[in-house]
Amino acid sequence: MIFTLMPLIFLLGIIAIAFEDIIRINKAAIAIGMSIVLWLLVLVDGIQIFNEHGSVALEAMIKSFPGFSDMSVTQQVYSFLEYSITESLGDVSATLFFVLGSMTIIELIDSHGGFDVIVSSIKTRNERKLLWIISFLTFLLSAVLGNLATVIVIVAILRKLIANHEDRLVFASMTIIAANAGGAWSPIGDVTTLLLWTGGNITALHQMAQIILPSLVMMIIPLVFITFSLPKNSKVKLSRELKIDPYIAKIDPRFKRMLLWTGIASLASVPLLQSFFGLPPFMGVLLGLAIMWVMTDRMWFERRNPAIQELRVQRVFSRIDVPTVLFFLGILMSVSALKTAGQLDVMSKFLDKTVPTPETISIILGLTSSFLDNVALVAGTMGMYPIAQAGAFVADGSFWTFLAYCAVTGGSILIIGSASGVTVMGLEKISFGYYLKKFTPIALLGYFAGAGLYLLLF
Repeated sequence: MIFTLMPLIFLLGIIAIAFEDIIRINKAAIAIGMSIVLWLLVLVDGIQIFNEHGSVALEAMIKSFPGFSDMSVTQQVYSFLEYSITESLGDVSATLFFVLGSMTIIELIDSHGGFDVIVSSIKTRNERKLLWIISFLTFLLSAVLGNLATVIVIVAILRKLIANHEDRLVFASMTIIAANAGGAWSPIGDVTTLLLWTGGNITALHQMAQIILPSLVMMIIPLVFITFSLPKNSKVKLSRELKIDPYIAKIDPRFKRMLLWTGIASLASVPLLQSFFGLPPFMGVLLGLAIMWVMTDRMWFERRNPAIQELRVQRVFSRIDVPTVLFFLGILMSVSALKTAGQLDVMSKFLDKTVPTPETISIILGLTSSFLDNVALVAGTMGMYPIAQAGAFVADGSFWTFLAYCAVTGGSILIIGSASGVTVMGLEKISFGYYLKKFTPIALLGYFAGAGLYLLLF
């Protein structure tokens, strides 16, 4: 009974997360509560679950540790579950610290006005040309800053550039597609690609080499359609008067630029440090944060003005989106509970029987991510299909690489399909119907075009 109840609870939780704005409950609360309930069910009914469905990990532990085999069945099960919770939390923490570190770096740059350097470099007033500049800027920044952080930065830039809200809606909606496309080809571009990278399913250079062209196609096709929907020589009304705090305005522009490029270099170097030195990604991003922490402390330590003190890292931490971090914790721990109970093994066997090819599974998951959270989908898929020694499921195999593309770019099909989409939806008050009518058809076309290019090439 409990074994059957667990996936139902997970499904209801995912649906509740998708309709967060309707039920008016923060998705972090839903995810955290769901993870605790699922682990509680495993603890309550663990003996029966493992007796009926078995556990490869439990059997391996019994064989590997002589003292473990001497315990009673009840002691074995509870010791195994205690170990599983601790191990799962350790794996999840690596992802959470990476997210926390990268969010702090981005907030630190933004609080110092570092992104205004980018705003001041954009001179064009031509609507079509500006759309291409913003889209490619989003595509590239997403690969370094992550798609969620990038859309926040780009929307802030758009507000400083474009006065008319109706014009800005087109740019903001296109930003969602560009951000997800850019996040798909980078190991740090999206939480799902980060999971696949830190989990050993794909390597950074392999992912970049194989997915960048499909991701580019995914962005360019909608971009071309939107470009031709705009009047040929139309001009946007630019808002050049930036509202900057008077204390921030006094910051040396050279320091702003130095902080901006240090932050971008810190995030961009994370895959390189991991590839060449084996340094875990969360340590790489925390190294960058430590460097920027030293830079800002040296600059502002003796300045006692309250506004200046708000620029220091310890104050920046108070502005970090902690609910988002807790949401990832809840989702990943929920998936770990399902994996420990054997639910994901059952699901993988079902998919193997009903879906003809691994690539088809990736396409279906990508379409599903347009309305369900892709973090949960990818984390669940990783639990269902352990890394194999050969075939599509081998590390850097076609399944994992294609899944990275599908899961991230599929979130652009509907505005509620990705964290970046939901964020822009809230920031610019874009209605679900507006995006569905104007952008969903071309996003879907771009998704299948990019997928087709990947399958053709690889």
